[in-house]
Amino acid sequence: MTVFNIPPSFILFAGAVLVSFIPGKLKNIFTIIVPLIALYWITQLQDLATFKVLVFDGFPTAELLRVDGLSKIFGIIFTLNAFVAMIFSFYLKDNTQHSMALAYIGGALGVVFSGDAMALYIHWELMAIFSALLILANRTPQSFAAARRYFLVHIVGGLLLLAGILLHYQNTGSLAFNSFSYETFGSSPAVWLILIGVLINAAAPPLGSWLPDAYPSSSVTGGVILSAYTTKTSVYVLARAFPGWEPLLWIGCAMSIYGIIYALLENDMRRILAYSIINQVGFMVTAVGIGTAMALNGAAAHAFCHIIYKSLLWMSAGAVLYRTGKSKCTDLGGLYKTMPLTMILGTVGALAISAVPLTSGFTSKTIILSAASHEHMAWVWFILEAASAGVFLHAGIKFPYFVFFAKDRGLRPKEAPISMLIAMGILAFLCIGLGVYPQPLYNLLPFEMEPYNAYHAGHVVAQMQLLLFSALVFFLFLPWLKRTDTISLDFDWFYRKGAKSFYAFFDYSLNGANRIAHRLFVDGMTTNVSSFAQNGCSNVVLFFLKPAWKLQGFSSEVISRKSEKLQITLGKGTLTSGFGLSWVLTVMAILAAAALIGR
Repeated sequence: MTVFNIPPSFILFAGAVLVSFIPGKLKNIFTIIVPLIALYWITQLQDLATFKVLVFDGFPTAELLRVDGLSKIFGIIFTLNAFVAMIFSFYLKDNTQHSMALAYIGGALGVVFSGDAMALYIHWELMAIFSALLILANRTPQSFAAARRYFLVHIVGGLLLLAGILLHYQNTGSLAFNSFSYETFGSSPAVWLILIGVLINAAAPPLGSWLPDAYPSSSVTGGVILSAYTTKTSVYVLARAFPGWEPLLWIGCAMSIYGIIYALLENDMRRILAYSIINQVGFMVTAVGIGTAMALNGAAAHAFCHIIYKSLLWMSAGAVLYRTGKSKCTDLGGLYKTMPLTMILGTVGALAISAVPLTSGFTSKTIILSAASHEHMAWVWFILEAASAGVFLHAGIKFPYFVFFAKDRGLRPKEAPISMLIAMGILAFLCIGLGVYPQPLYNLLPFEMEPYNAYHAGHVVAQMQLLLFSALVFFLFLPWLKRTDTISLDFDWFYRKGAKSFYAFFDYSLNGANRIAHRLFVDGMTTNVSSFAQNGCSNVVLFFLKPAWKLQGFSSEVISRKSEKLQITLGKGTLTSGFGLSWVLTVMAILAAAALIGR
């Protein structure tokens, strides 16, 4: 084993621990260097390299490192994006955000390099913990509530994933995490539990409203970091384990349309971008559902490009939020006057996500569309083309138009800090560079396929027609697309409101039963037994003595005094030996009589 066969996630985890001990600006420089080291580390990993550890006695070892083309392409973009994101956050002085971000990215790297289901689950849960803490690090009431909901949703997803893994292990005796054939495992409850757990992290509706709930509640830096990893690790796992699963076609197409509808309805710029993530991940999930080598390469390429242009969009939105403190489209507008560089760089990201030719989105998204066409999936191709038009409406035009142009609200903020502009500039360069010359990206693709030319005349003409028609529709229907200060209800309404009803129902039923049991057993039976244990002896003795005292002619007052004195004496345990002996003989006589009668 060479030194480079150590999992690259260890580098990020070590950085997360050390960052708190580094003072001042050195800390910010350190957070930039850590992912750069991990990026170099990944490029040096040899295919088929492994790294195994024993987690539990009597349980198979966890394989923390498996290197192949699929894990490498995700590892490269994860660390590259982390490097640029840390440049963007150079202004930040918060140890918590730096530490949680590095640990979260480490968990994501752990997932994509996991060689078996146990290693994957461990890193999956680490991601959930550190991402929730990253949301919480914004330290606002909104982020606290969102982090709590986010954590609960991902705990449920993690438990489903774990249940599926354990059931699969029980059924097969193996923790190998490779492709599950739909024909073989399509009826396996264990594998379906794994799939549902993964789809929760992919933000598939109706299980994905956690994403637009949580990400916009995070800090400026937190939103940039979060946008890149959780959903894309899910795409990786789907590509690894579920290629060719037909249900993913339907789920992916639903995601692509669902994300557009809600993004068009939204007023908050970061919620627009959050729903746009769901839309774009829908393309990738659909590609996994197609399952061919071209489609899987399209999913990997689109994930790679999506992380770049989506981070760029979140950075531009974050820069606006950082300078203005506002996130709603109804509060923004006219910012091109004082934030022109942010506007230009953000617009590059908007063009890339819209798959405009000569941008990275075009060179990756067309692979998925071509894969659908090659497999003669006309309905899939049609839905994805319609979704592409919707992307241009909500992210390509709506986002930059309402944030930087539209009605001038009189805001005159400064241009974004230089570190933010440098980070956005790097990503904008990659958006254009991979659009003009996509071959370096294509060289990273994990599966063998015939050489692909994105700039086929038919691709370019069809895409330009689609984009121009979408732009025309936007401006023709602009009066209906103008936003108002409203909120849109999503599936999270059911667990936001339904959870209260759920809690109230069980509070009334279970706690009600608990109160009844308390009255019957604690206040009732226990009290009576305790009282009998304390006074039972004297009561039994007086039961026999009182009639005897009456026969002797004692008055009621005397009997009452004698009864009180006897109770005190019995309570102290100070009876005379003669009285005790007579009482024992009496009890023995009663028992003897009972025995004779029983015969």
